[in-house]
Amino acid sequence: MRWVPPLWSRWRRAVASLEARFGSAARGGAMDEVLRRTVAPGETRDKPAPAASLEQQTREFVRFYRGLSVEQRPLLLAKLTAEYGVEHGRVGELCGRLLEAQDRGLATLLQAEERLRESLSPRYAPLIGRICRLDDGVKFVVELRADVLRWLHSGLAEQPLPEAREMNGILKTLLSSWFSIGFLKLEHVTWQSSCELLQKISEYEAVHPVRSWTDIKRRVGPYRRCYVFTHSAMPGEPLVVLHVALTDNISKSIQAIVGRDHSPEMTEDIDKITTAIFYSISSTQPGLQGVELGNYLIKQVVKKLQGEFPHIEQFSSLSPIPGFTKWLVGIINDQMKEETTSRIFTPAEYTEIQAIVGAPVFEKLKSLLITNEWVKSEKLVRVLELPLIRLCAWYLYGEKRRGAALNPVANFHFQNGAVIWRLNWMADTSPRGISSSCGIMVNYRYFLENTNYNSVRYFGTGHIEASEQVLSLVAQFKKNSDL
Repeated sequence: MRWVPPLWSRWRRAVASLEARFGSAARGGAMDEVLRRTVAPGETRDKPAPAASLEQQTREFVRFYRGLSVEQRPLLLAKLTAEYGVEHGRVGELCGRLLEAQDRGLATLLQAEERLRESLSPRYAPLIGRICRLDDGVKFVVELRADVLRWLHSGLAEQPLPEAREMNGILKTLLSSWFSIGFLKLEHVTWQSSCELLQKISEYEAVHPVRSWTDIKRRVGPYRRCYVFTHSAMPGEPLVVLHVALTDNISKSIQAIVGRDHSPEMTEDIDKITTAIFYSISSTQPGLQGVELGNYLIKQVVKKLQGEFPHIEQFSSLSPIPGFTKWLVGIINDQMKEETTSRIFTPAEYTEIQAIVGAPVFEKLKSLLITNEWVKSEKLVRVLELPLIRLCAWYLYGEKRRGAALNPVANFHFQNGAVIWRLNWMADTSPRGISSSCGIMVNYRYFLENTNYNSVRYFGTGHIEASEQVLSLVAQFKKNSDL
């Protein structure tokens, strides 16, 4: 009797739900037929299928998948992982044989272990391997994982199912090996780079949107550097983009960087360049989420800049703080439910804010923060500076999830060994900057002699290195909040 996994019935219900929602019966039948021909083409260990035949079947799968709409793809993925995943009954059988083989000599034991390893691999794994050998196969696998992640986070199932998580893990492992540092190429992008590459960099910019060709020309011109990682299997496609400003100080404002106009004919004064500011880093491929690229890129760029400017002394980011405003509104919501006057403002701050916004203070302030209207009052901007900077210091330093910094950008830099060095008020006055972080930006400082030590401590214990300014703000927050 065939062993049936306990989750099989729930998985089949999920597939049926997706069929009803996104695909007609005919379309679902076409998927079944394509999967039957392309995923399990009937080759055996003794009589493998011809290479030409396997390549044709693999191309058929790719063509069919790309012909599906974004809404239909979860149905095919559900069928693929449910019907061509690990054969759990076979795994259980081979586990028993492995135990029996322990008393039959090393050769028999090794053979049993090899068969068990093979059985633990999903039946669709060879298809993924064949896809990567196609001309555009690696890019397809990157796109496939992006679809898997989108499916997992779409809420189409009541909860992520094990087979879906398993496929995501398998693809991530493959991509992590294919996109390791040895296979990546560092490229310095200039105005002489191809129009296609410049266009893609403009489109992929996720931190500070590029407004025009003049804007991108400025960002690759004098006192600026733009670097990308590319991969031979995805030619012309930037995987991660890093923008650098070359200055004589650690910048406090993004407007001073992206808004400053340097003539393309200007010659850089090397003596004035003492500092490199990483002001934007963007991952371009959703399917490479969780694959370490940004860390490698920063390290490679530091080496490149040190070679070009041996006297450069300071490396720092000027980073956004996405999610701070949302977190702050949540804190205010909690405050509105409590009996005490305030835990997030001192009595003097509360009185000043009340004199400006009126009562009820927290309700009025919440509305002003959500609509960005608070920045229209110079007096309110001045009064809120210290309390919001104090709250932001705690958000970056003290708010954690599973031992790591809650803020994803902070977590990225801490993993790289950076120090949270300075918070900058009204550093990004764009609508986006005000909405996401109340206009605050942060410098994460890279002291090269300490980055490895800091990184190891952060990964091991969650310890965050911070400057005296930040630690003082954190202490003020704790005192005011009685933490």
